[in-house]
Amino acid sequence: MSSTTSGGSRARLVRDRPTWLIYLQLSTFSTYLYGLSAALPLLRIDQGVSQAVAGLHGTVMAVGSVISGLAIPRLTSRFGRRGATWLGLFVMAAGTLCVAATTALPVTLLGFGLASGGGSITLYVGMSVLSDHHGPAGPAAINEANAVGVTVGIGVSYLVSVLAQTSLGWRSAILLTPVAALLLLALMGRVWVPSLAPPQDAPASPHVPPVPGPAAGPAARPAGTPFGWRFHAAGAVLFCLVAMEFLFNVWAAKLLADQTGMTAAAAATGLTAFTVGLAVGRFAGGGLALRFSPALLLTAGLVVTLAGWALLWLSTEPLLAYSGLAVSGLGVAVQFPLALSRLIAASGGRADQAGAAGSIWAGVAVGVGPFTLGALADGYGTHTAFLMVPLLITAAIVGIALSSGGRARLPRPAEG
Repeated sequence: MSSTTSGGSRARLVRDRPTWLIYLQLSTFSTYLYGLSAALPLLRIDQGVSQAVAGLHGTVMAVGSVISGLAIPRLTSRFGRRGATWLGLFVMAAGTLCVAATTALPVTLLGFGLASGGGSITLYVGMSVLSDHHGPAGPAAINEANAVGVTVGIGVSYLVSVLAQTSLGWRSAILLTPVAALLLLALMGRVWVPSLAPPQDAPASPHVPPVPGPAAGPAARPAGTPFGWRFHAAGAVLFCLVAMEFLFNVWAAKLLADQTGMTAAAAATGLTAFTVGLAVGRFAGGGLALRFSPALLLTAGLVVTLAGWALLWLSTEPLLAYSGLAVSGLGVAVQFPLALSRLIAASGGRADQAGAAGSIWAGVAVGVGPFTLGALADGYGTHTAFLMVPLLITAAIVGIALSSGGRARLPRPAEG
């Protein structure tokens, strides 16, 4: 749970066992996401298919995320948050096993879809838990959870690369996901997971002190109440930011090669600079989220991303281009966690429904963003197509301004 410092002016993040459970579940999610992403080029070689066919794996990942978003409200209602996070984790592990077991295209497509769908359930329900459980410190907890996850992801990507060059092969690396899920279940399977936040007018629990400041607010709106336009504006911001992050993930290496004359293999290492910036930014962002409002910190992150993009887009020297990717990673680092926090805060206390909507927005962004840039690159070149980044930044800043009116309600800590 979160608490405040004397005077209640600043939230403090307290990392209890439920918090660490969600952190570790999301780290297991990262073993799937980064592991399968690193393995996809190797899988394509084993299957002997074209890049376009291999790209279908990314498409089914996006579809899996959207389907999960539609299913999350029913799953949390039927099984509770605790059951939903574990269900998602083991569906994700089953999908990873499908990919590790065979090169048959229908099975690997199914595996990527299952892994994405299950992983999205764990990710977005877990984010909702952290938001409700930590109240005013929710954005910091979400940011820190993502920092831990991306750090694990860097290690998994490296592990795939190393084991691919040994007799064990890259498939042994992605088996880390089901192993980690089973190990986590054995060690922390009985840890309590916070339930939905009680209404503000519910009797006070003697075990949960009231949270002062912005966590106090009106009771959560009934599940059937339509969301307001600020919620949808916050969702559009999330769409822009997820699309932009995946533009860097999918196309930055190509831009780096085109700009500097590096080989494609050498330019692929540019993603390491981006990912390191991402990890550093997320760890730093957790502390910053306790000091500054999500809207202000998110806007600052977009300005940093724009500076990094400009350095990359204008550079012809590898060192400057690498620096641009690292700076871009720093800016991108806070964007998904804070955009999701703002979506939850705008939901009127319906954190699980907000997480479900976030999964849908993000899934569509993953499917649409890189595809659109690729189509533009075919017609105008990657350099020109990468102008999508400042356009998305501009749209996101406008969306932040529109959805920041009034005082957003931060969920109160929940008792499970």
